[in-house]
Amino acid sequence: MLAIGAVLLAGAAILAPVAVTAVRGWLRRRAAADLRPETMASRAGETLSLRGTAVPGPAGALESRLVSSECVWHGHEVRRHYWPLPRDVGEGDTVERTYDPIAEYGSTDPFGIASPAGGPRGRGRPVLVDPTDAEVAGPDMCLQRVVQRPQRGVPAPADDLLPRVKGQIVGLFRGETIEFEYREWVLRPGAPITVHGALEERGGALVLTAPSDGRLRIEQHGTTAPEARGGAAGALLLSAAAGLAAVAGLVLVLAGL
Repeated sequence: MLAIGAVLLAGAAILAPVAVTAVRGWLRRRAAADLRPETMASRAGETLSLRGTAVPGPAGALESRLVSSECVWHGHEVRRHYWPLPRDVGEGDTVERTYDPIAEYGSTDPFGIASPAGGPRGRGRPVLVDPTDAEVAGPDMCLQRVVQRPQRGVPAPADDLLPRVKGQIVGLFRGETIEFEYREWVLRPGAPITVHGALEERGGALVLTAPSDGRLRIEQHGTTAPEARGGAAGALLLSAAAGLAAVAGLVLVLAGL
């Protein structure tokens, strides 16, 4: 029993620092997930990932350019579908329709990221997100419309979307145009998101921006709860294992003396 007790105490000594590290890491992730201002302010200058829900920024909720859908971020794309010219197709190759993006846009108005529980805890303003040139994954598609090219002798279909496109139409108009396709995506208020970027302070507000070595990334997903529960369970399991090993080892050592 003395030998077994010594082994258990040695195991507890190994598990203890691991458990402490796991608990500290979980508390740090929980504080970041809750977006507590007092915790987030101390992390200004770091590159990190924050989970929460999207909320309107200082300017309030936005409206998407093409269909006026309420959102905190919106982006759109115009595609020109066409048949390649015969000279652009290799001999013996099958001619297939293709497309070029001729207009792309993403809104740049800052919006907030709040705690899933209903807002940042404690005092202070919520963390803002600067989506300028951000990579946005998984937003809701709110429009996909195809407008056929005008045909000779046939009235042209109404294209009320073209005047709403932000920015210039660019690109080479190669081949024979088939149709134009309009697509638009939005992040709606309350959407669960994860934002990967650099945290900085601007005029008293905390803002997530693009890191120095890349682009800001915004991901819309289903929920944030499973990961938080998993982190808590892992930290608790390690702590319990270390405590039980220490108690059992001590009892066996005393019994063997």
